[in-house]
Amino acid sequence: MAKELSFDEIKRNILQKNYAPVYLLQGEEDYFIDRLTDALMENVLTESERDFNQTLLYGSDTDVATVINAARRFPLMSERQLVVVREAQSLKNIDELTYYVSNPLKSTVLVLNYKHGKLDGRKKLASEIAKTGVVFESKKLYDNQVPAFINSYLQAKQVTIDAKSAQLLADYLGVDLSKLTGELEKLCISLPDNQRRITPELIERNIGISKDYNNFELQDALASRNVLKVNRIVNYFEANQKNNPYIVTLTVLFNFFSNLMICHYEPDKSENGIKNALGLRFGFQVSSYMLAMRNYNAFKTMNIISLLRVYDAKGKGFGNSSVPPGELLKELTFKIMH
Repeated sequence: MAKELSFDEIKRNILQKNYAPVYLLQGEEDYFIDRLTDALMENVLTESERDFNQTLLYGSDTDVATVINAARRFPLMSERQLVVVREAQSLKNIDELTYYVSNPLKSTVLVLNYKHGKLDGRKKLASEIAKTGVVFESKKLYDNQVPAFINSYLQAKQVTIDAKSAQLLADYLGVDLSKLTGELEKLCISLPDNQRRITPELIERNIGISKDYNNFELQDALASRNVLKVNRIVNYFEANQKNNPYIVTLTVLFNFFSNLMICHYEPDKSENGIKNALGLRFGFQVSSYMLAMRNYNAFKTMNIISLLRVYDAKGKGFGNSSVPPGELLKELTFKIMH
């Protein structure tokens, strides 16, 4: 029977020493694959057992016969052995592993670390692993899932963060989870001894995201058509382009106005209806859309989305040979509000 478990379920089983004989960790998101591989390498064997019972192979430097031979060895002075194949996507003739995984050794934990894609589910190897072991697909997070990931990651460290700060980090750092967790670790280390909460001030001090001048504040200022605030933020961005990349700002604004178009065509335009339609988690997110719906009708919103596409192309050099990003953003925000 296939064991399609979640990341948390697999991690919990590993910590409880409930191991499967074969793990296929595959998908586009490296972060979850690496974390599960690390958990197995830290827990399957004790430090004293690893010298004789842990084998680390790389798909580009080995072959199927070597993997099978390693997996079929019996552990030495240990209950089990661990065989990890990193870069398994580079292993030639990987389907020949079917011979082993259809009847794996119970004393071996074989881990196939398969990144940047997944095995063809129609092939026998994938189906046999699903029968005898654990198959996990590591998927890229959507933008709107990142704040929840931030909260979950910090909760595990007994650190809290307010919703706006989590959204701010998500907008600035994006969906690269390795980069994101690195910055979260930096924030946790920088916390004072008597503080277990990440604040906008801490983020500004350690990551360089201004609590007053950021994409989240620009989005809100545009939603309310606050011309003075928009101009202040755009001028700040122009003076601090390294920490406020033009393309990131356009991505945030495109997502916002695309969602605003959904709001205009949502039958239930109550706060709860908009929250459900967009899959939002916090009330402050809904209020921005409610305000923007009053300031930008559906026709204007569609024009703004077209503008964003034009200025995205200009930022990449199409139809623009000399206007710098700061000036482009000034032009764009002016056209959005007028």
